[in-house]
Amino acid sequence: MSRVNAADILCIGAQRSMTSWLHHAMSAHPGTWAFPNFEPVTSTSKEAHYWDWNLKRGDDWYRVLMRPLKDELQGLDFTPDYAFLNTEHIAHCKALNPEAKVIYILRDPLARALSAQRMHSMWASQNAAAEDYKITYGDAFLKKCAQARIWEHGAYSANIRRWRRQYPDLLVLNFEDLAADPLAGLKTVLQHCGLGFEALPTADQERITSRAARVIWQTPAYAIDADALHFLHGATWNERRRTEEETGLRFAEGAGLLEGLA
Repeated sequence: MSRVNAADILCIGAQRSMTSWLHHAMSAHPGTWAFPNFEPVTSTSKEAHYWDWNLKRGDDWYRVLMRPLKDELQGLDFTPDYAFLNTEHIAHCKALNPEAKVIYILRDPLARALSAQRMHSMWASQNAAAEDYKITYGDAFLKKCAQARIWEHGAYSANIRRWRRQYPDLLVLNFEDLAADPLAGLKTVLQHCGLGFEALPTADQERITSRAARVIWQTPAYAIDADALHFLHGATWNERRRTEEETGLRFAEGAGLLEGLA
Protein backbone atom coordinates (compact mmCIF):
# COMPACT_ATOMS: atom_id res chain seq x y z
CA MET A 1 0.00 0.00 0.00
CA SER A 2 1.44 3.38 -1.02
CA ARG A 3 1.18 6.27 1.42
CA VAL A 4 0.19 9.81 0.51
CA ASN A 5 1.98 11.39 3.48
CA ALA A 6 5.23 10.68 5.25
CA ALA A 7 3.67 12.12 8.42
CA ASP A 8 -0.11 12.28 8.68
CA ILE A 9 -0.49 14.52 11.74
CA LEU A 10 1.95 17.33 12.51
CA CYS A 11 1.92 19.44 15.65
CA ILE A 12 4.18 22.46 15.11
CA GLY A 13 4.02 23.97 18.58
CA ALA A 14 4.06 26.08 20.38
CA GLN A 15 6.80 24.86 22.66
CA ARG A 16 5.69 24.73 26.33
CA SER A 17 2.05 24.61 25.23
CA MET A 18 0.89 21.04 25.97
CA THR A 19 2.39 19.51 22.82
CA SER A 20 3.85 16.62 24.87
CA TRP A 21 0.48 16.10 26.52
CA LEU A 22 -1.25 16.02 23.13
CA HIS A 23 1.24 13.52 21.75
CA HIS A 24 0.91 11.32 24.84
CA ALA A 25 -2.88 11.33 24.56
CA MET A 26 -3.12 10.91 20.79
CA SER A 27 -0.59 8.09 20.67
CA ALA A 28 -3.03 6.05 22.78
CA HIS A 29 -5.56 6.11 19.93
CA PRO A 30 -5.63 2.82 18.00
CA GLY A 31 -5.61 4.75 14.73
CA THR A 32 -2.27 6.50 15.33
CA TRP A 33 1.40 5.52 15.36
CA ALA A 34 4.44 7.10 17.02
CA PHE A 35 7.82 6.44 15.41
CA PRO A 36 10.53 4.64 17.46
CA ASN A 37 12.72 6.61 19.83
CA PHE A 38 16.05 7.27 18.09
CA GLU A 39 17.60 9.78 20.48
CA PRO A 40 19.77 11.76 19.94
CA VAL A 41 18.82 11.73 16.25
CA THR A 42 15.20 12.40 17.22
CA SER A 43 13.82 13.78 20.47
CA THR A 44 12.14 10.72 21.97
CA SER A 45 9.35 9.24 19.84
CA LYS A 46 7.60 12.60 19.67
CA GLU A 47 9.83 14.98 17.71
CA ALA A 48 11.43 13.89 14.42
CA HIS A 49 13.16 17.25 13.91
CA TYR A 50 13.51 16.54 10.21
CA TRP A 51 13.76 20.08 8.85
CA ASP A 52 15.91 21.51 11.66
CA TRP A 53 18.21 18.60 12.64
CA ASN A 54 17.99 15.84 10.07
CA LEU A 55 17.40 17.31 6.63
CA LYS A 56 20.84 16.10 5.53
CA ARG A 57 19.60 12.52 5.94
CA GLY A 58 17.20 12.93 3.03
CA ASP A 59 13.50 12.46 2.35
CA ASP A 60 13.69 8.68 2.23
CA TRP A 61 15.08 8.66 5.77
CA TYR A 62 12.08 10.68 6.95
CA ARG A 63 9.64 8.45 5.08
CA VAL A 64 11.14 5.32 6.61
CA LEU A 65 11.19 6.86 10.10
CA MET A 66 7.58 7.96 9.91
CA ARG A 67 6.07 4.92 8.19
CA PRO A 68 3.74 3.05 10.56
CA LEU A 69 3.97 -0.70 10.91
CA LYS A 70 0.44 -0.77 9.48
CA ASP A 71 -0.21 1.62 6.60
CA GLU A 72 -3.75 2.41 7.72
CA LEU A 73 -2.43 4.10 10.88
CA GLN A 74 -1.71 7.84 11.03
CA GLY A 75 1.89 8.73 11.85
CA LEU A 76 2.63 11.53 14.33
CA ASP A 77 5.43 14.13 14.17
CA PHE A 78 5.07 16.66 16.98
CA THR A 79 8.11 18.95 16.65
CA PRO A 80 7.51 22.43 18.13
CA ASP A 81 10.49 23.93 16.29
CA TYR A 82 8.61 23.46 13.02
CA ALA A 83 6.47 26.49 13.90
CA PHE A 84 9.09 28.90 12.62
CA LEU A 85 10.28 26.96 9.58
CA ASN A 86 10.83 29.20 6.56
CA THR A 87 8.57 29.19 3.52
CA GLU A 88 10.88 26.88 1.55
CA HIS A 89 10.88 24.25 4.29
CA ILE A 90 7.11 24.48 4.75
CA ALA A 91 6.67 23.97 0.99
CA HIS A 92 8.95 20.94 1.27
CA CYS A 93 6.81 19.68 4.15
CA LYS A 94 3.71 20.08 1.97
CA ALA A 95 5.35 18.08 -0.81
CA LEU A 96 6.15 15.24 1.59
CA ASN A 97 2.87 15.50 3.52
CA PRO A 98 0.31 16.90 1.06
CA GLU A 99 -2.77 15.77 2.98
CA ALA A 100 -1.43 16.02 6.53
CA LYS A 101 -3.37 17.68 9.31
CA VAL A 102 -1.38 20.41 11.07
CA ILE A 103 -2.07 21.55 14.64
CA TYR A 104 -0.75 24.69 16.34
CA ILE A 105 -1.41 25.29 20.05
CA LEU A 106 -0.98 28.92 21.10
CA ARG A 107 -0.25 29.94 24.67
CA ASP A 108 -0.24 33.43 26.14
CA PRO A 109 3.13 34.71 24.83
CA LEU A 110 4.30 35.94 28.24
CA ALA A 111 3.35 32.71 29.99
CA ARG A 112 4.96 30.65 27.24
CA ALA A 113 8.20 32.65 27.45
CA LEU A 114 8.31 32.25 31.23
CA SER A 115 7.73 28.52 30.93
CA ALA A 116 10.61 28.31 28.44
CA GLN A 117 12.82 30.23 30.88
CA ARG A 118 11.89 27.80 33.62
CA MET A 119 12.73 24.84 31.39
CA HIS A 120 16.17 26.25 30.54
CA SER A 121 16.72 27.19 34.19
CA MET A 122 15.90 23.63 35.21
CA TRP A 123 18.54 22.33 32.80
CA ALA A 124 21.12 24.93 33.86
CA SER A 125 20.56 24.28 37.57
CA GLN A 126 20.61 20.49 37.13
CA ASN A 127 16.99 20.11 38.17
CA ALA A 128 17.01 22.38 41.19
CA ALA A 129 13.86 22.31 43.31
CA ALA A 130 11.45 25.21 42.86
CA GLU A 131 12.33 26.68 46.26
CA ASP A 132 16.08 26.55 45.57
CA TYR A 133 16.26 28.65 42.42
CA LYS A 134 15.03 32.07 41.30
CA ILE A 135 15.08 33.59 37.83
CA THR A 136 16.66 37.03 37.97
CA TYR A 137 17.36 39.61 35.29
CA GLY A 138 20.95 39.73 34.05
CA ASP A 139 23.33 38.33 31.47
CA ALA A 140 22.53 34.70 32.29
CA PHE A 141 18.81 35.43 31.94
CA LEU A 142 19.29 37.14 28.57
CA LYS A 143 21.44 34.26 27.37
CA LYS A 144 18.65 31.84 28.26
CA CYS A 145 16.18 34.00 26.32
CA ALA A 146 18.36 33.60 23.24
CA GLN A 147 18.89 29.88 23.82
CA ALA A 148 15.15 29.39 24.28
CA ARG A 149 14.48 31.34 21.07
CA ILE A 150 11.60 33.11 22.76
CA TRP A 151 11.05 35.48 19.85
CA GLU A 152 10.91 32.76 17.20
CA HIS A 153 8.68 30.46 19.25
CA GLY A 154 6.42 33.39 20.13
CA ALA A 155 6.01 34.84 16.62
CA TYR A 156 2.57 33.30 16.33
CA SER A 157 0.96 35.53 13.72
CA ALA A 158 3.82 35.29 11.22
CA ASN A 159 4.12 31.55 11.80
CA ILE A 160 0.40 31.06 11.16
CA ARG A 161 0.53 33.05 7.92
CA ARG A 162 3.44 31.02 6.53
CA TRP A 163 1.88 27.66 7.42
CA ARG A 164 -1.61 28.58 6.17
CA ARG A 165 -0.24 29.31 2.71
CA GLN A 166 0.40 25.57 2.40
CA TYR A 167 -2.14 24.21 4.90
CA PRO A 168 -5.24 26.44 4.86
CA ASP A 169 -7.03 24.14 7.31
CA LEU A 170 -4.33 24.59 9.98
CA LEU A 171 -6.02 23.94 13.35
CA VAL A 172 -5.19 26.68 15.86
CA LEU A 173 -6.03 26.00 19.51
CA ASN A 174 -5.80 28.03 22.71
CA PHE A 175 -3.67 26.44 25.43
CA GLU A 176 -6.01 27.85 28.07
CA ASP A 177 -8.97 26.01 26.57
CA LEU A 178 -7.03 22.74 26.52
CA ALA A 179 -5.90 23.21 30.11
CA ALA A 180 -9.46 23.95 31.23
CA ASP A 181 -11.02 20.89 29.54
CA PRO A 182 -8.33 18.54 28.19
CA LEU A 183 -10.66 15.78 27.03
CA ALA A 184 -12.91 18.16 25.09
CA GLY A 185 -9.86 19.70 23.44
CA LEU A 186 -8.49 16.29 22.58
CA LYS A 187 -11.79 15.27 20.98
CA THR A 188 -11.64 18.43 18.84
CA VAL A 189 -8.20 17.43 17.58
CA LEU A 190 -9.25 13.83 16.95
CA GLN A 191 -12.27 14.95 14.95
CA HIS A 192 -10.13 17.35 12.90
CA CYS A 193 -7.76 14.48 12.09
CA GLY A 194 -10.54 12.10 11.10
CA LEU A 195 -10.07 9.93 14.17
CA GLY A 196 -13.16 8.78 16.01
CA PHE A 197 -13.65 8.57 19.75
CA GLU A 198 -17.26 7.77 20.63
CA ALA A 199 -17.33 4.65 18.44
CA LEU A 200 -14.12 3.22 19.94
CA PRO A 201 -14.25 0.19 22.24
CA THR A 202 -14.68 1.10 25.89
CA ALA A 203 -11.13 0.03 26.77
CA ASP A 204 -9.67 2.40 24.15
CA GLN A 205 -11.85 5.29 25.33
CA GLU A 206 -10.78 4.71 28.92
CA ARG A 207 -7.09 4.59 27.99
CA ILE A 208 -7.31 7.83 26.01
CA THR A 209 -9.36 9.53 28.74
CA SER A 210 -6.82 8.49 31.35
CA ARG A 211 -3.96 9.94 29.34
CA ALA A 212 -5.88 13.15 28.68
CA ALA A 213 -6.09 13.73 32.44
CA ARG A 214 -2.32 13.56 32.96
CA VAL A 215 0.13 16.44 33.24
CA ILE A 216 3.19 15.85 31.04
CA TRP A 217 6.57 17.60 31.22
CA GLN A 218 5.86 20.00 34.09
CA THR A 219 8.82 22.16 35.11
CA PRO A 220 9.43 23.56 38.61
CA ALA A 221 7.58 26.83 39.19
CA TYR A 222 10.73 28.89 39.75
CA ALA A 223 10.06 32.37 41.07
CA ILE A 224 11.00 35.26 38.79
CA ASP A 225 11.96 38.78 39.79
CA ALA A 226 10.03 41.82 38.57
CA ASP A 227 12.72 43.05 36.17
CA ALA A 228 12.93 39.70 34.40
CA LEU A 229 9.16 39.32 34.12
CA HIS A 230 8.76 42.87 32.84
CA PHE A 231 11.43 42.19 30.22
CA LEU A 232 9.50 39.15 29.00
CA HIS A 233 6.29 41.18 29.03
CA GLY A 234 7.89 43.88 26.89
CA ALA A 235 9.31 41.27 24.53
CA THR A 236 5.94 39.57 24.00
CA TRP A 237 3.11 42.06 24.49
CA ASN A 238 2.98 43.25 20.87
CA GLU A 239 2.75 39.68 19.58
CA ARG A 240 -0.02 38.96 22.07
CA ARG A 241 -2.01 41.93 20.79
CA ARG A 242 -1.39 41.03 17.15
CA THR A 243 -2.29 37.36 17.65
CA GLU A 244 -5.49 38.19 19.51
CA GLU A 245 -6.52 40.56 16.72
CA GLU A 246 -5.76 38.11 13.91
CA THR A 247 -7.04 34.87 15.47
CA GLY A 248 -9.82 36.03 17.78
CA LEU A 249 -8.23 34.09 20.65
CA ARG A 250 -8.02 35.70 24.07
CA PHE A 251 -5.21 35.06 26.54
CA ALA A 252 -5.48 35.58 30.31
CA GLU A 253 -2.51 33.65 31.72
CA GLY A 254 0.02 36.46 31.30
CA ALA A 255 -2.16 39.05 33.01
CA GLY A 256 -2.35 36.77 36.03
CA LEU A 257 1.45 36.59 36.18
CA LEU A 258 1.73 40.38 36.13
CA GLU A 259 -0.95 40.74 38.79
CA GLY A 260 1.13 38.44 40.97
CA LEU A 261 3.81 41.13 41.17
CA ALA A 262 1.42 43.60 42.77
